Amino acid sequence: MQTTVGTNTLTLVQAVTDGMRTMLREKQEVLVMGEDVGKNGGVFRATDGLQAEFGEDRVIDTPLSEAGFTGAAIGMAINGFLPIVEIQFLGFVYPAYEQIMTHASRIRARTMGHYSVPMVIRAPYGAGVRAPEIHSDSVEALFTHMPGIKVVCPSSPYDAKGLLIASIEDPDPVLFMEPMRNYRSSREEVPEDKYTVEIGKGKLLTEGEDVTVIAWGAMVPVAEKAVKQMEEKGVNCDLIDLRTLYPLDQDIIAESVQKTGRTVIVQEAHATSGVANDVISVINDTSFLYQKAPIERVTGFDTPVPFFAYEDHYLPTPERVIKSIEKVVSF
Repeated sequence: MQTTVGTNTLTLVQAVTDGMRTMLREKQEVLVMGEDVGKNGGVFRATDGLQAEFGEDRVIDTPLSEAGFTGAAIGMAINGFLPIVEIQFLGFVYPAYEQIMTHASRIRARTMGHYSVPMVIRAPYGAGVRAPEIHSDSVEALFTHMPGIKVVCPSSPYDAKGLLIASIEDPDPVLFMEPMRNYRSSREEVPEDKYTVEIGKGKLLTEGEDVTVIAWGAMVPVAEKAVKQMEEKGVNCDLIDLRTLYPLDQDIIAESVQKTGRTVIVQEAHATSGVANDVISVINDTSFLYQKAPIERVTGFDTPVPFFAYEDHYLPTPERVIKSIEKVVSF
């Protein structure tokens, strides 16, 4: 829907489509590959209309083989193409993990900088949409532990388009995580023209003096609800959307934590070995002596994401976030 000259009001998934369309128009080297991305427009319609506009040679329906088409995309990237691979759900990435870990993330180091792998791996992720087993995983930590690949996770339409274009133009592989819960949950004005959002930079969504709340992806709206309710109780929070999970924006974390002295981190993924732990390490390294209370984590549990009836009990909620904020304030 047109709102003002040069912008459109888009959902997050529409912004992803717009980002791909922008780069497909600009660069002939850009390709889109994956299961059902062509005629069907993708399982979430993120590639809807792209094959009709750019043809079957550039928007390619692949066999049901994540390892196969991811490996093919790696070879294409080494040889001058800019492939965008769609993994239908992040939980489907496991067959392709060997290709990503063994080859995509290592080619630059393996060839001593002579070759790189400029590819994007798009993957819807997360629970809360009543999807079956393996469709709801949040396993970003498998990739943030892997040097050589960047991990990006937007929460809003504007950031989704800008970060996707930046990822396509990045000379190295990028895992581009798309929170399914946010796909159509809100709309935002997004420029029609090309623009980028810098990879590796977080965003301060609200400012406060009392507590730092850190979230990303699908947990940003959850944290926003909690922060708003705490503001009504007289507790004002810095809310940081990390946007990039590897490399982390250590500066925005340290600056906020040194101001507030109290931190709550909201993570959908399992508690053990998650990105929240890396954020805590950043705080310990940069801001330990500024702490007024132990750091609180609000996370998923160390179990597989449960089936529909129990899904809401697994996910972090505004109530759980509020409880942690109150805990660090009253320490």
